[in-house]
Amino acid sequence: AYYQPARAVGGDFYDFISYPDGRLGFVIGDVTDKGVPAALVMATTRSLLRSTAERFDSPGKILERTNELLVDDIPPKMFVTCLFALLDPATGRLVYANAGHDVPYVRTDSGVVELRARGMPLGLLPDMRYEEKETTLHPGECLLLYSDGLVEAHNPSREMLGFPRLQTLVGTDSEENLVPFLLNTL
Repeated sequence: AYYQPARAVGGDFYDFISYPDGRLGFVIGDVTDKGVPAALVMATTRSLLRSTAERFDSPGKILERTNELLVDDIPPKMFVTCLFALLDPATGRLVYANAGHDVPYVRTDSGVVELRARGMPLGLLPDMRYEEKETTLHPGECLLLYSDGLVEAHNPSREMLGFPRLQTLVGTDSEENLVPFLLNTL
């Protein structure tokens, strides 16, 4: 994991949630805006996701309930993109739902796969439903969850990384861990 806010504090967040049966929840999110207001909404959202994950084991239901709790209290013109995934390490089964967040990539032997699922960002509208999808991660495959700061990053030549280049880099057969490899590429 790697985190670097645009300012002293920010609205991007990630979390790992361990379940008693050995499954692992992955959460990544991004609050619109920057600074203290975004950080406060991020902290609230993280707390809501954690408490909701104790009651539900469906990523879609977790996002649905979190949205219902956020929608009346979030400041105007703010919302949260968020992806919640639940991995069973014993089988590789990954169930996920997406609330408008950047699409994750999986590097497989046959190329890079996008994990798409539909859903509106959290806090925008009441009564939202979140599509839930499933895949299996196999040994040696690599899952990349990221926020828009990565694709909007510029190299010293002022070229933005962008989605197509990120997808190409994820598919690069590098022996280096993916996170340091991507950071060294910028």
